[in-house]
Amino acid sequence: MNKILSKSRVAFLAVLLTVMLAVYLIFLYQLQIIEGEEYYARSSAIVNEKSTITAARGNILDRYGRTLISNKEIYNLKIDTTKLFADDDPNATILALVSLVRDYGDEYTDDLPVSMTPPFEYNEDMTAIQRTMLEAYIKDKGSSLPNNPTAVDLMGYMRSRYKIDNNYTAEEMRIIAGVRYSINVRYAINTADYVFVEDASMKLITSIMETKLAGINVDRAYTREYQTKYAAHLLGYTGLMTQEEFERYSLLNYSTDAMVGKDGVEYAFENYLHGNDGTVIETKNSSGTVLATVYEKEPEPGNHVYLTIDLSLQEQMERILDSGVNILIKERINTMNEQKAMGTWTYEDGLWEVTGAAAVAVNVKTGEPLAICSWPTYDVSTIIENYAALLKEDNAPLFNRALNGAYAPGSTFKPCTAVAGLSKGIINTETLVDCMGVYTRYAADGYAPECWIWSSTKDHLTHPEENVTTALRDSCNYFFYTVGNDLGVDDLGEFAHAFGLGVSTGIELNEAEGNMSNQANHMDYAGAEWRIGDTLQAAIGQSDSVFTPLQLAEYVATVANSGTRYSASILKQVRSYDYSTTVFERGTQIESVVESADYNWDAVHQGMFLVANDWSNEAVSKYFIPLPNSRKVAAKTGTAQKGEGIINDGIFICYAPFHNPEIAIAIVVERGGAGANCAFMARQMMDVYFNMKSYSDSSEGEMSLLK
Repeated sequence: MNKILSKSRVAFLAVLLTVMLAVYLIFLYQLQIIEGEEYYARSSAIVNEKSTITAARGNILDRYGRTLISNKEIYNLKIDTTKLFADDDPNATILALVSLVRDYGDEYTDDLPVSMTPPFEYNEDMTAIQRTMLEAYIKDKGSSLPNNPTAVDLMGYMRSRYKIDNNYTAEEMRIIAGVRYSINVRYAINTADYVFVEDASMKLITSIMETKLAGINVDRAYTREYQTKYAAHLLGYTGLMTQEEFERYSLLNYSTDAMVGKDGVEYAFENYLHGNDGTVIETKNSSGTVLATVYEKEPEPGNHVYLTIDLSLQEQMERILDSGVNILIKERINTMNEQKAMGTWTYEDGLWEVTGAAAVAVNVKTGEPLAICSWPTYDVSTIIENYAALLKEDNAPLFNRALNGAYAPGSTFKPCTAVAGLSKGIINTETLVDCMGVYTRYAADGYAPECWIWSSTKDHLTHPEENVTTALRDSCNYFFYTVGNDLGVDDLGEFAHAFGLGVSTGIELNEAEGNMSNQANHMDYAGAEWRIGDTLQAAIGQSDSVFTPLQLAEYVATVANSGTRYSASILKQVRSYDYSTTVFERGTQIESVVESADYNWDAVHQGMFLVANDWSNEAVSKYFIPLPNSRKVAAKTGTAQKGEGIINDGIFICYAPFHNPEIAIAIVVERGGAGANCAFMARQMMDVYFNMKSYSDSSEGEMSLLK
């Protein structure tokens, strides 16, 4: 049976509903009438912000289209200083941000070169850009800082300037000062915007967005991604512009935060690789929500650069060079231990160790470098982080020995002397010279150089009568003293330059030009006046002749093709960002021609063939005699003297196949002892080249240039 509501209950419900309706109307009036205008202004406030859209940098590829360097899209965290410093306590916000970054394993940018904990000191490994920024900051503050402030002076100034409360610990103060300095210093020096976190993890980005910490923006950017751990000395790296670079690149409309090539290919082909940035206008409301996006200018990615390098050959040659050098090091240590036990070891520490090496392979028919290797090497993907440490490492891993190392060629220079003597009529292919062991023509003047076989044998042996072919096989110093004396250093230098020795190779990367011995600059190199003995020594690759491994490789390639020297340009092709258009196509370029009769070349070629294929040279020929005729090698060894008590450099040059040359290789090992010690590495490198070529010949679509 239903109960009937009492009048009192009905009245209570009516009053309750009336009160609730009244409260609702009051709040509605407050929002719409009293505060409505303010809320409307806030909700309708829109801002148009113009920003730069960074264009992707072009890729770098090898001659077959295998990617060496590409791009990876990343997200950077940037600080909006207007919002950050409008906050009640920006220092607390900075600490909270840094704490989040560390919690997620990311790293934030701190440009302040001061230790993170007291007692505060300047970092010993301060980079050049850090030093420049610090000097600009101190100069900008003027009289607020003492002259040459200590790190403690600087930190005291920052605590006051940035109003860092004494409640913060010294470590917290240093964190805050580091971030605020990194922001502030960019007003004192023209450099890129401050990136708080580069390549931030998505977990960190999500956490910051959820926490709603003031003043953080997320920007899309690109970073270089290395697809190989090899060719470090060739590829180079990118980084933010220095002040000097900005002054140059700003004329090309580069943005202040543009990444530019710093070394190697990245630097050499900057004009091709760097794209054109775009601009965009974003319409945002007061909460930061993007309402509309309009591109004023679409970004244009950079072009793709194809090198002449064969990545597979580069990788294998670097491995062979590393393994070979370590074998020589172990053998040297064993020899040292044995001789020390017998009391016959005479070398002091620091004068017997292998300190570096290089190997270069070039295409004989075009001069194109196929592989350029330097030992020791490094990881180019982490060069910026590890740069200071790399500078301190033994044997200078950052030094590109293949292009900038200059070495006396030793007996590898003798083919040049032979061609020069034959071409100038000083000798002919039938001329015989009787090796007397000691060249006594200038003995009355106190100069009588010896042939290596005389000085290295207990009974002072000599070579039999030598013609130019056998003299090359036996590397007879006496024969080449005779030729050099009659030829003269000026004619010798003319031929050396035509062979590409002591002159630019045409490569676009930074290279040393070396030096062919000559009277004009001898005083600069040797600190003494020119004497006839210098001519004799130059004829066998000594005196003050020094050449790079790349020059030696191009030289032996020139010998292999009977005198035509090609440019060593490393640029093969450039294509547009969508690969649809060829922007640049390199053609074969002749740099010089060494004119000589075919029979002269035949005599020299045969002499180099005998170096690698005559059992009288067992130390070398044991590696090459077993090869089939289709892979026969011609070679020349060189042992360059370093000075009293220092182990000699070892140099080895070769080309193959003998009857139709395709590839030329030069190897230099600092303190390698002798050129013959490098022969086993040359054999392995030749095997790799021909095995890869054989594989590619039987594999459709592989190892063929993209068209």
